[in-house]
Amino acid sequence: MSDQSGEFAGLAALVTGGASGIGLATARLLAGRGARVAVLDRVKADDEGAGLYPVLADVTDDAAVRAAVAEAGRALGRLDIVVNNAGTGAAGTVEDNDDAEWHRVLDVNVLGIVRTTRAALPLLRQAARERGQAAVVNTCSVAAVAGLPQRALYSATKGAVYALTLAMAGPRTGITSRENITGPQKHQGSHPGRSPAHDQTSAQRHGRHNPDPPRSNGTPSARVTHDAAAT
Repeated sequence: MSDQSGEFAGLAALVTGGASGIGLATARLLAGRGARVAVLDRVKADDEGAGLYPVLADVTDDAAVRAAVAEAGRALGRLDIVVNNAGTGAAGTVEDNDDAEWHRVLDVNVLGIVRTTRAALPLLRQAARERGQAAVVNTCSVAAVAGLPQRALYSATKGAVYALTLAMAGPRTGITSRENITGPQKHQGSHPGRSPAHDQTSAQRHGRHNPDPPRSNGTPSARVTHDAAAT
């Protein structure tokens, strides 16, 4: 149940990859602190009793993503927060994965963020006009900057997420928000319908236009979202 007096009361959030793992934990925390939350994934969330609204889509399918984001906006009545969490992993050196695997992982980890954010921007801009701000949070990894062994492809995608997030930051998207990167603690999650996901290694949170430390407890995504969306 949502706490209507909580720090996210009155806000509406969409979490991709929200059916399990870090995404589900983030969705539950946001809902528990007052937000109305939709989870975008290929399957319904493990816990349908958490008050989460499921919208089904694969982030590699642009038309499905656009339809799911629109459905979430209608169901929630608005959209103030997007947490781009959906992702998949890959192991090996630069020579171990063929072109098809490179395309597949980039499609999920990088273009999935592009598709979801692009579809959500009209709703986020509307929220920014009405409330003065909105938030986009992208799940990243220490692999973006550390060059992890046996993670060439995965590191490349997370490096792209890091750079993309910085490029999206601030007024460039036309919303008065702070685009943020969060690096979760090591965790075993999943990209539904695909292989078991990678281990996310711990990283410090990096927030463009958001240098102050987080002011709330919980998952990294929720802490950063609090900084970006709180009035």
